[in-house]
Amino acid sequence: MNYLTDFPYNHVLVLGLAKSGTAAAKLLKTSGKKVIVNDLKTNSGAPEVATLKGMGIDVVLGSHPLSVLDGVEILVKNPGIPYDNIIIKEATERDIPIITEIELASHLLKGSLIGITGSNGKTTTTTLIYEMIKQSNKGVKIAGNIGKVATEVAQTMTEEETMVIELSSFQLLGIQTFKPRVAVLLNLFEAHLDYHKTLEHYKHAKANIFLNQTEDDYLVYNFDDETVLSMVKGAKAEKIPFSTKLKMESGAWVDEHYLYFRLERIIALNDIALVGKHNLENILAAVCAAKLDGASNDGIIQVLKTFTGVKHRLQFVENVKGRLFYNDSKATNILATSKALSSFNQPTLLLAGGLDRGNDFDGLIPYLENVKAMIVFGETSEKLKTTALKAGIKTIEFVDNVKYATEKAFQLSDIDDVILLSPACASWDQFRTFEERGDMFIEAVHTLK
Repeated sequence: MNYLTDFPYNHVLVLGLAKSGTAAAKLLKTSGKKVIVNDLKTNSGAPEVATLKGMGIDVVLGSHPLSVLDGVEILVKNPGIPYDNIIIKEATERDIPIITEIELASHLLKGSLIGITGSNGKTTTTTLIYEMIKQSNKGVKIAGNIGKVATEVAQTMTEEETMVIELSSFQLLGIQTFKPRVAVLLNLFEAHLDYHKTLEHYKHAKANIFLNQTEDDYLVYNFDDETVLSMVKGAKAEKIPFSTKLKMESGAWVDEHYLYFRLERIIALNDIALVGKHNLENILAAVCAAKLDGASNDGIIQVLKTFTGVKHRLQFVENVKGRLFYNDSKATNILATSKALSSFNQPTLLLAGGLDRGNDFDGLIPYLENVKAMIVFGETSEKLKTTALKAGIKTIEFVDNVKYATEKAFQLSDIDDVILLSPACASWDQFRTFEERGDMFIEAVHTLK
C-alpha cells in the first residue's frame, strides 16, 4: 500500500463526502493526518459516516460551521461544491489552500499517469486508452469519474503500472503539483458556466491539466479545435496533435482509408467498430496516448476492431421491430447531442430535455435535418419545442419522463428509424445522475421488446 509520505500538511478538512471525500478522508487518516469531515446533505445514518467515525475521524453533518476550519492547514474539496460555498470562501480569506482529491492521488502515484479532459468524449477516450494498454499486456489501472476514486487506485499502484484517469474541470481547479506524463485535451466549448461563471474561467480550469508539465511530458491535443489550439500555445510539454482533416506527421491522423500514428499505418477505417465522426477524434487521441505509453499495434487494433462504445454514450441498446434504439444519456450539452445526431443518416426520433441552465438550443438546428420527431421532457421542454419549430420539425410531443418518451417515440416510428436518447441537458431536474436517466431508457426499450 502507498501512503502520503510527502504530503506536507498534518491537519486537513475534507469538505463533502460522496466517493471522493470518503476515500480522501480514509487515506489521510491512515497516513497519520488529523482529519475533520464536513458535509451538508449526508444522513448521519449513512454507512460511510459510521466507517469514518470508527476510524476516529470527526464528522460534522447538516451545517457548515466556520469552526471546522480552526487549525486546518489545507482543505480537500469535493469537486462538485462551488467556490461560493461559505466554507470555501472563509478558507480563502484565511489563506488555507484548497485542493481536490486528484491532488492527493498525485502524492501517492508510483507509476505513470495519463490524464484526459475536454468538454466531450472523456469517458470514451479514457476507456479506449485503458483497453489499448491492457490488450498490450502492460500494467494499467483506470480511475476518476469513470470508475474508482483516484486515491483508492493510486494506493495499490506499482512503478511499472500506468493510471489512466478521466478529469473534469471541477477536479482540475483544485491542483498544486498534479501533472500527467501524458495529458490529453480533446475539445473545448461553453459548458458548466453555471459553475465556472465565464468561459475564460472554464478554459483556465481545463488548462490546468498541462500547467505543471515539463519538456519531458507529452500533451496530446485536438489540432482541429481552434480554442484548444489557442490554449496549448504556452504549454511546455512536447505537443502531439491529432486531426481528422490534416496529415499530422508528429501525431495521429486519417486519410480516406486508414488511420496513422505519425507515418505508421495502424488500421483501416472500415475495420473500426465504433461509429460516429466525433468518436474518430476520440480514437485518434487514444491512439496517441496509448502509443506514447508503449502500447503495441496489435493491442490497439484488437480494441478498435471490437470496442463499440461505453454505456450511456451513443450506446446501441436494441433493435425492436426494426427500430434502432441508442442511449446517449451522457449527452448533457448541445455539442454532444449534435455529434450524436451527426452519426446517423436515417430518419431519427430525438428524445431530449432536462435541467434548464439558461441557454437556448438553436445550436442544434443544423443537425436536425434527419429528425422526423422530437419528444421532449423536463425543464427545457418549451425551449426545445421552440428550436424544433425553427428547424421545421412537424411532430413535437411533450411527455413527463424518459420512459414515456421512449414509448411515444416507438409509437411514432417506422421500420429502420433511429430512436435516440440524447438529451442535450443535464439530468438533475428529474434524476440524480445521467446514468439513472439512461437506465430508465434501457429498461423502457427492453419492455417494448
